[in-house]
Amino acid sequence: IGFAWEGFDEMKYARITAQHLGAHPHEYYVTPSDIVEAIPIIARAYDEPFGNDSAAPTYFCAKMAREDGIRVLLAGDGGDEIFGGNTRYAKQKIFEAYGRIPHALRRGLIEPLAFALPGSDRVAPLRKLGSYIRQASVPLPDRLETYNFLHRSPLADVFEPDFLAAVDVDEPLAMLREVYQRAASTSPLNRMMHLDLKLTLADNDLRKVSRMCDVAGIEVRYPLLDDELVEFSGEIPASLKVKGLKLRYFFKQALNDVLPPETIAKTKHGFGMPFGLWLRSHAPLVELMDGSLDAFQRRGILRPSYIQDLRRQHHTEHATYFGIMIWVVAMLECWLGARKL
Repeated sequence: IGFAWEGFDEMKYARITAQHLGAHPHEYYVTPSDIVEAIPIIARAYDEPFGNDSAAPTYFCAKMAREDGIRVLLAGDGGDEIFGGNTRYAKQKIFEAYGRIPHALRRGLIEPLAFALPGSDRVAPLRKLGSYIRQASVPLPDRLETYNFLHRSPLADVFEPDFLAAVDVDEPLAMLREVYQRAASTSPLNRMMHLDLKLTLADNDLRKVSRMCDVAGIEVRYPLLDDELVEFSGEIPASLKVKGLKLRYFFKQALNDVLPPETIAKTKHGFGMPFGLWLRSHAPLVELMDGSLDAFQRRGILRPSYIQDLRRQHHTEHATYFGIMIWVVAMLECWLGARKL
């Protein structure tokens, strides 16, 4: 599956790997018109709201396979979670290293100096440095919640008061802590991978792939989640899963003679699509999203000012980043609408 947008398309590497293995790839480029078609299908497919936008390209991959007569697909999900492939694993090692610097040196010299630098809140590298320092000051697993889009603003600025009063805003973090502490390992890396296995993989990735394949009429298997392979990965030292900042180190070394060097050397790339960029120019997609946001605004969950800020930031700032939140809100509305709720 490819996307005709620079920075999102991995077709080049898929072709290299296929040629190396003697396979005959079947290619499909997802378009914004495809997304307009897929959104109501996705909304009807899940028995609970589901906001991962890569469900759309997953659906078209499964649909193409089914149309080509394939009955069973093999998916690669799980490899990152058992062999250390997620980019945040390397980032957390940086934060942990910073945390080992004596407290007095961090708080008394490094942080005051970093935040006092001219442009520390405007110049991108300095702003990123400040963000890293603030994240490093939060212990795991709480630090992982700092990536939550909703924490960019105070919750009172995001949600309507009546909605906030009806929910337990501390429950997500409490669940995160409970699963993280349940891991037997003392290694922060292994604990994060345990967390991802139990939450990100089980509640997100596997549901995404399994359900989209089911809707397309095709079965799916997950060979990297074979019981023996998962047990074997638990015996590998964390220092070999992520060596320094090198992700999937052991896994790549094991497959060095099997896969082409371009694949081995390639950095991590998710299955995200250029949704936010398409949303700036593709009229039918804009119409669908605008209508969904308008309808959701009337439900009394998000503050109208927050939705307006989201639209403005998508158009004037980072289209891809803010487009993700627009997808989440719109998909929730589509899910509710599909059930006449």
